[in-house]
Amino acid sequence: MLKLKPIIILFLLCLMSHNNVLLSQNPRGLLNLVQAKLNKANDYKADIRISVDLPYIRFMPLSTKLYFKKKDKFKIATKSIAILPKQGFMQLSGLVTDTNSYAAIFQNDEMLNNVNTTLLNLIPTNDTSDVILAKLWIDTKNQIIVKSLVTTKSSGTIKTEYIYGSQIAYGLPDVIKFSVDVKKFKIPKALAADINTSTSKKVEKKSGEIVVSLKKYEINKGIPDSIFKD
Repeated sequence: MLKLKPIIILFLLCLMSHNNVLLSQNPRGLLNLVQAKLNKANDYKADIRISVDLPYIRFMPLSTKLYFKKKDKFKIATKSIAILPKQGFMQLSGLVTDTNSYAAIFQNDEMLNNVNTTLLNLIPTNDTSDVILAKLWIDTKNQIIVKSLVTTKSSGTIKTEYIYGSQIAYGLPDVIKFSVDVKKFKIPKALAADINTSTSKKVEKKSGEIVVSLKKYEINKGIPDSIFKD
């Protein structure tokens, strides 16, 4: 009986591997699992720190709170200027949720930072969408997005990397790293004048980085709607 245990374990491992392969080649099924994990959080708030490294802009790190409540309530509690691509928080999640707004196509399985991922292409079916193409690298085992490459009409292409830790069970990251196309990335109007005065200087750097760190999550504790009113 003891000799059968290694055989049983090997069989189970093979079965799990086979299931992962089938899942990776089923874009809708995989995205449904990603969304199901995100749906576990009806609301949450977290302490966040935003660090910006963009040409022409001197921007001190900003520490504040982030609030989210289903379905689409989102707020960063600050009177300062917060530079963040909307694709990182709301637009990508909305795209994944609205399954009728895009076609999902399996591209390939790929090893990314020692993690087995599936690369999916999301192509909007509506010509009015700001998104042209979204490429998602999904950790099939944990059903989380670990990287995205979103090309938009308004802000060019934005690469985003997600690092998970304390709240992986909810699909919520501890760190989000945005890499943006400086020429096409939309910045707050309040900073535009300062940037325009610096355009005469030659800058070699064509991309910039925005890093958001999140900690002290409070999930499903209830958040009043009044929090989201200006």
